[in-house]
Amino acid sequence: MQPLDLRLRHRFTIARSSDDVSHTLILRLFARGIEALGEVTPSKRYEEDVELIRRQLAAVELAGADLLDVPATLARLPSEQRGAMCALDLALHDFAGKLLGMPAYELFGLQPDDAKPTSFTIGIADLDETVAKVREAVHMPILKVKLGAGREFETLEAIRAIYGGTIRVDANEGWTPEEAVQCLRELARFELEFCEQPVPAGHPEQLRYVRERSPVPIFTDEDSITADDVPRLAGCVDGVNVKLVKCGGMREAVRMIRAAREHGMKVMIGCMIETSVLSTAAAHLTPLADYADIDGPLLILDDPFAGVTYDGARLRLPTAPGLGVRVRAAA
Repeated sequence: MQPLDLRLRHRFTIARSSDDVSHTLILRLFARGIEALGEVTPSKRYEEDVELIRRQLAAVELAGADLLDVPATLARLPSEQRGAMCALDLALHDFAGKLLGMPAYELFGLQPDDAKPTSFTIGIADLDETVAKVREAVHMPILKVKLGAGREFETLEAIRAIYGGTIRVDANEGWTPEEAVQCLRELARFELEFCEQPVPAGHPEQLRYVRERSPVPIFTDEDSITADDVPRLAGCVDGVNVKLVKCGGMREAVRMIRAAREHGMKVMIGCMIETSVLSTAAAHLTPLADYADIDGPLLILDDPFAGVTYDGARLRLPTAPGLGVRVRAAA
């Protein structure tokens, strides 16, 4: 296991926190002459950190495990250890693909040309810095703009003055229900595609209140962790954000996507600020989704891995077996 500190291109600020460095953990699994990679970028929001997950993974006994039996192997971890499960899940799918000579998307019966285009995230900053960051990203056809700290109207007005592409917004639990309705009614003139997690998680009835009054579609993030969360959100939101770190990896992400479809909800596959190991794994599943927000490697300066590549917003999946991720020569 290898902890990494990833330096960000810009300070990344959302409604509840601000960071210059993202902390992640790389898992290397060796079996049958194969080295398989996994990753987890834990979030303080879910009371996880790199050291905690390192201890959890170190305690897993894999002797005698059939590594191709992903459910049984993952069951060696307690179900609440989602971050550790994510790292192990990715390594198991990387191992299976390498052993079978198949890219991860083929393990799920998916086609790489169906990968969805990604948004690019603009964190909270003062207006001059926000405009500068948008100018850097003006070639990206989809932006996700972080809100929830005030001056929302001025922020969107400044962005729309120089940017004509698709805009999604994410308040990261930063508003009350009443504030959310008022803000989204005012911001609707900027032609927003949807708003992510406008109110604090844990209150589906508040999401329903906002959705029934908002001209902008509503998605969850912090409210949708695993497939078990999806049924209670039915009728309260238009869609859910599925993140491998939150749910426990690729296998649970697929289960979560199926649950969302069963309840008539749209799906976005998202990411943390992470290396190409995690983002490539998420990209392999985007053919199952409606939207993608997989820009983690674009937000950091020193990604030691190469995997998914970006043609503007288009995700190009690697064709090598497994996740298709390799260590960069300079790393």
